Amino acid sequence: MFFDADIVGRTHYEDPLSSAHLALTLASLPLKPQVDIVCVGTDRSTGDSLGPFIGSALLKQQEEGLLPSNISIHGTIHDPVHALNLTETVEGLKHGDRESTIIAIDACLGKVKNIGYISLKRGPLHPGTGVNKNLPTVGHYHIIGVVNVAGFMEHVVLQNTRLSLVLKMADVITEALTICLGNHLSEVEAAPGAWQTV
Repeated sequence: MFFDADIVGRTHYEDPLSSAHLALTLASLPLKPQVDIVCVGTDRSTGDSLGPFIGSALLKQQEEGLLPSNISIHGTIHDPVHALNLTETVEGLKHGDRESTIIAIDACLGKVKNIGYISLKRGPLHPGTGVNKNLPTVGHYHIIGVVNVAGFMEHVVLQNTRLSLVLKMADVITEALTICLGNHLSEVEAAPGAWQTV
């Protein structure tokens, strides 16, 4: 049985109600009026592009008026937050003149049976652990999506991850964040029990 004390909720991207369940779980968090969303990853690796795709999609939602201005988005396909500038990004968030809730987002590798699962966890994201990089932690909460298998030649595995999977997972997470942070929770219709909580 799957158990992780830090997990707030978990769903599979193929669940038709995954966005709704994730949105409801996000809405249960004690978020501050200001929210920083840090989308970690790079456009140079298919498997590691989940975060940047979400960042770009959220920025477009904000430009179209679907996300309010109190949501700050860091990391897009055109301006990613990755290993080379993550420290600078984290320091910038620490020295801001406002208090905010930071939600970090990243792709990760895992067991075959967990590919496609999206988890919302308490505590900071530890980016780069799957590829043995020592990078600064970020976030009060974090969302991770399992995009491929861990355990062997992780860099190659990330490079050979299906873009289709990454885009579908990015759509689910983007929609959930837009529903929750855009104050559209009244439109969510979720079947109880489908979003796994522990």
